[in-house]
Amino acid sequence: MKINTDAKKIDELLTRGVENIYPNKAFLEKRLKSGEQLTLYTGYDPTAPALHIGNAITMIKLRQFQELGHKVIMLVGDFTGLIGDPTDKTAARKQQTRDEVLANCANWKKQAAAILDFDGANPVEWKYNSEWLAKLKFADVVELASHFTVQRMLERDMFEKRIKEEKPIYFHEFLYPLMQGYDSVAMDVDGEIGGNDQTFNMLAGRDLMKALKNKEKFVLTTKLLTDTTGKKMGKSEGNVVALTDTPEEMFGKVMSWTDGMIAGGFELCTALPMPEIAKIIKENANPRDQKNRLAYEVVKTFIGEKEATAAQEHFVSQFSKKEMPEEMPKVAAGDIAGALVASKICKSKSEARQVIDQGGVKINEKKVAVGDYAAVVKSGDVIQKGSRWFARVK
Repeated sequence: MKINTDAKKIDELLTRGVENIYPNKAFLEKRLKSGEQLTLYTGYDPTAPALHIGNAITMIKLRQFQELGHKVIMLVGDFTGLIGDPTDKTAARKQQTRDEVLANCANWKKQAAAILDFDGANPVEWKYNSEWLAKLKFADVVELASHFTVQRMLERDMFEKRIKEEKPIYFHEFLYPLMQGYDSVAMDVDGEIGGNDQTFNMLAGRDLMKALKNKEKFVLTTKLLTDTTGKKMGKSEGNVVALTDTPEEMFGKVMSWTDGMIAGGFELCTALPMPEIAKIIKENANPRDQKNRLAYEVVKTFIGEKEATAAQEHFVSQFSKKEMPEEMPKVAAGDIAGALVASKICKSKSEARQVIDQGGVKINEKKVAVGDYAAVVKSGDVIQKGSRWFARVK
């Protein structure tokens, strides 16, 4: 496979959406321009049946390496998924069974194919880390653990926070970065890509590669899609965009993102050149117009141009022109807070009360007053939360 050493494409790879590069940018740039084929990977634990845009951000970076001719591996963490990554978690993850893990990743390859090329002259390799992790003996784990200190493990932000809050830290959670680190050794890679929140785990692999193979593994961390407060888009935040979403769902979810996510969304989730992105933001002062273009580009990137156009037209017709959707969830008559929960518009009554107090709920296009949680909805009434969520009382 001929390696593309085009300086402009390499610069795009090393800068767009990139948070940090270890040991440094110059090290990786030199290797990319050398003409040698590098082997790199990203690991994904099967915590849900659908991949999401957070996953897609690293896949887009993998694709850039693939297009330059480098060997890319998409690693499914079917073993590490049994342990559960403690990153950003204030409590231990609920451990999954092997059947649950395999069921979650059953359709991943088809989803990932919207971004990565699994065919052709330089196909992405698909691997499972149980291939080597399940074969480790206890003596092997002890030997691997000897390369890490308890002090270093306790430096992780989430562990420090749990100690302060007197919440338990389970020993198996210490094993997660060790297992992820061993993935690099087992595959003998040149580098690893992951979100910035995975830095600790990826550097654990860098340390192991140095100790066991005397090899300088590079680590490239991508920026996270966050709002101005630092809160990231993802499953835990409830605003995740799944690659299995319909075009209309994907468009609507992007439109619901906060204004602080617009610039990052363009950079991380679209193929538009950065100068064009700057121009769009400059010429469209209204954040709603910026998000409309962003939503179009996101759907175009992950589903297709035709579908993006149709989704945009649907959104404008249904919401911008204040037309109600023809199909809505049905809910029984009762109080407004209960109806919001029953229709699944809100996850709980506390959330329903919060949205009502923020002025975000209407009955028949009339805003529900602050504190009026017991307002009665009757047959034929239309309940609305924000601009996207509707239910009809049966």
